[in-house]
Amino acid sequence: MGMDIAERNARIEENLPLVKHVVYQVAVHFPRHVDREELARAGALGLVEAAQRYDDSRGVPFERFAAQRVRGAILDSVRAADWAPRSVRLLARRLESAEQHLASELGRLPSTDETAEAMGVSKAELAKLRDRLFRSVVLALDHEANDDSDEDLSLVDVLSDDSAVEPLEELESRELHNYLRDAVHLLPERQRLVVIGYFLEGRTSKDLADFLGVTESRVSQLRSEALRNLKIGIEAQYEANEGEAESPTGRVAKRQAAYADGIGSASDWKGRLSSWDDAYEVPEDPLLPVTPVPALH
Repeated sequence: MGMDIAERNARIEENLPLVKHVVYQVAVHFPRHVDREELARAGALGLVEAAQRYDDSRGVPFERFAAQRVRGAILDSVRAADWAPRSVRLLARRLESAEQHLASELGRLPSTDETAEAMGVSKAELAKLRDRLFRSVVLALDHEANDDSDEDLSLVDVLSDDSAVEPLEELESRELHNYLRDAVHLLPERQRLVVIGYFLEGRTSKDLADFLGVTESRVSQLRSEALRNLKIGIEAQYEANEGEAESPTGRVAKRQAAYADGIGSASDWKGRLSSWDDAYEVPEDPLLPVTPVPALH
């Protein structure tokens, strides 16, 4: 016989601790970031449904009937957010149906052996199925992640790989490196030798001074001039062209403008976006003279 509303509400209130107990039983199979409060809310709805559907004429204690329905409601709420294949969902419904049928017949929750026998599978296969069900959970990336720290982090914060380079950043880095490569090749010969020797080969100012037949202070001056030219030449590649650019006046300004133009035309955009390690050929007819860099001995 069914219960009246007052008796039904009383049963629900009396068995609310049962929801918490079932949540603890089920939650051990889920990752830590699964919200236990969400599971408890789903279980409470299952308890209400159990109270509405309970028929004491079948001789099954309400607590046992409700525990099975609460557990089923929790699993239903989890499966509603999963990406499990259709085959897994069908097996899940078959598992739940078998467990509910056994619970009604036995008047208690079925054991693992009894459930496996009813489904016609081995205990190992049943365990594997349950494992797939418990792991097929999808969470929103803005879900709060509990990492035992004081920071308010979401899953996207926890899952992101800070060491990974974004494709746009990778292309920008390749472009900059290849602009730098062309800019070094197009420096005046002595400036180029100083930059390559000092920054790439690890030569000292004295080594370079001896090789070039100049003083160390002159090497320092050449290095400063080279760095200034590199800065001006590369920055010119990123400046927006607004309207007609004014023609440079003065010998130094014209030389710097020619140097910047030479960097821009040394290779096409495909070449600049290729890997830094790709082979590079010095243009046959650059705007500024380019000579092979001799090895320093």
